Amino acid sequence: MSFATADLNATAVEKGAAAPGDNLVRDVSLPALVIHQKALEHNIRWMQAFVSNSGAELAPHGKTSMVPALFRRQLEEGAWGITLATAVQTRAAYAHGVRRVLMANQLVGTPNMALIADLLDDSMFDFHCMVDHPDNVAALGEYFGGRGLRLNVMIEYGVPGGRCGCRTEQEVLALAEAIAAQPALALTGIEGYEGVIHGDHAIAGIKAFAASLVRLAVELQDKGAFALSRPIVTASGSAWYDLIAEAFDAQAVRERFLSVLRPGSYVVHDHGIYKDAQCCVLDRRSELSEALLPALEVWAHVQSLPEPGFAVIAMGKRDVAYDAGLPNPLLRYRAGVLPAQGDDVSACKVTAVMDQHAFMTIAPGCELKIGDIISFGTSHPCLTFDKWRSGCLVDENLQVIEPLTAFF
Repeated sequence: MSFATADLNATAVEKGAAAPGDNLVRDVSLPALVIHQKALEHNIRWMQAFVSNSGAELAPHGKTSMVPALFRRQLEEGAWGITLATAVQTRAAYAHGVRRVLMANQLVGTPNMALIADLLDDSMFDFHCMVDHPDNVAALGEYFGGRGLRLNVMIEYGVPGGRCGCRTEQEVLALAEAIAAQPALALTGIEGYEGVIHGDHAIAGIKAFAASLVRLAVELQDKGAFALSRPIVTASGSAWYDLIAEAFDAQAVRERFLSVLRPGSYVVHDHGIYKDAQCCVLDRRSELSEALLPALEVWAHVQSLPEPGFAVIAMGKRDVAYDAGLPNPLLRYRAGVLPAQGDDVSACKVTAVMDQHAFMTIAPGCELKIGDIISFGTSHPCLTFDKWRSGCLVDENLQVIEPLTAFF
């Protein structure tokens, strides 16, 4: 697979911009999005091995980062394709060499259809999107038929109160008939997302959902509804991928279907909700001797010390996710000091974030100075990535290896 080469050495005039060879403590304008190479490479290998050993294929959700340099690493390690959420994201990935995309969403609106139609002029581009309503099926059939193209679609199967997707098995079967009536559409599989199943009995609910998904796939295949001899069956976010893999394998999916798992946040993991989810995976899978590692941090300066025991950090809502927990202080570095050795500041606590500031209580015995640099762990990497256009990939010595450019 070929990839377009971006000018990663170009100097960018935006926050956190860095060049190869820069030292994170001395040379980089902060705040900055930081990704640690060793943990990143471990995570990519770990998930690929897990999915492959489960008899499935991996199509990691690229919307987590929208960083083509990470897509490239995932594909080179063996990923089957990249999952995306929108037509614009798909175009960005295509521009950087991605040639197989699952768009885990409905393709709605003529301008978005036009973006995909333009890409389908490339016969090497393998694209599949979701449908869950006859009106969307009719609109897609009319548009792509008018363009003289055939669009691959997959039926999305959902749960009541969840997100998109047909709510009943009967709706799925009826939608398959609507697709069959559209010559410009090819039904290539069935898709679901279990991450919207919550509550005290979530595990049982997820297993039941996966079983229903596979049962529908078998029924549709028996009816000859699919355009592929080995249709795609896909589910899995970043929290319950082990249960989906187990359910697919238990029902012998690999013998009749191409099973595809789609976790995305694993690529950098986190210090919050996905760290907790990974602990649950390890509890369920005692044979897994290693865990994913948090690779993503946001680094920022101590900006003000206006009161005893209170620090204002030069980092806020425009720099770091706050929807699933506030950032966690990890280590403190002295600006300009090399070699950079971090001191534990994890007993300090971020209590609030504003647009450009974070409020942090200072733990007893921790002495901070204005200009000190603190690394922060985050929760929910998707909503940290989307605040940046460039991040820093660093080695164990905090030297920047390459800038990582995002395309949101």
